[in-house]
This record gives sequence, structure tokens and C-alpha cells, in this order.
Amino acid sequence: MRGRVRIGDDQVVELAEMFRLMSDPTRLRIILACLDAPAAVGEMAERLGISASLVSHHLRLLRAARLLGAERRGRQVFYVVGDQHIRSMLSDMVDHVAEEDAETEAAP
Repeated sequence: MRGRVRIGDDQVVELAEMFRLMSDPTRLRIILACLDAPAAVGEMAERLGISASLVSHHLRLLRAARLLGAERRGRQVFYVVGDQHIRSMLSDMVDHVAEEDAETEAAP
């Protein structure tokens, strides 16, 4: 096991803010919608069953925290989890939750 990197107080606050943002179910669903492939606001709104303006509001917060990045393609903007650290952590957590559900279903 490798040693942990020490971070300063400012970085602890930034990390806590990232977790706070991800603790909102709607924002987490938005991040997960961008985990495997870039997604546009309209696509996310339709998939999640919420308004495009609400998606845009959450995207502003998520981009400011560097949890999501944006790619412009012509007139449309696509959002994606651009950082491999965020992608790995969320993928591992999704796998963990799915594994826990599978174990519960398999129990007699």
C-alpha cells in the first residue's frame, strides 16, 4: 500500500466541498450521466426527468468544482467527467454499491 499524500487545510476544504456537491442526488445523477460519455444538457434533462435549466444550474456548480469539464461541438456543449481521479473513484463506488446489491439479492 502506498503512503497517503498530505494536503493542506485549503485543500481539505476544497475536498469537503466536492463531497458536499456530490452528496446531492440530482448532482450525483448528473455526474454519473457524464461518466462514460459526454452528454448535452438536453439529453441529461430528458434522461433524468428534470428541466434543462435545473441541469444547467447544477452544471455550473459542478464545473466550478472541477468535477465536470465541458467540450464545445459546434453549437452544443457536452459535459464529461474529465479527470481520471474522479472517474475512477465514482466507478469504484458504483461497482461497490452494485456488488452490495448483488450480494443482498443472492442471500437466501
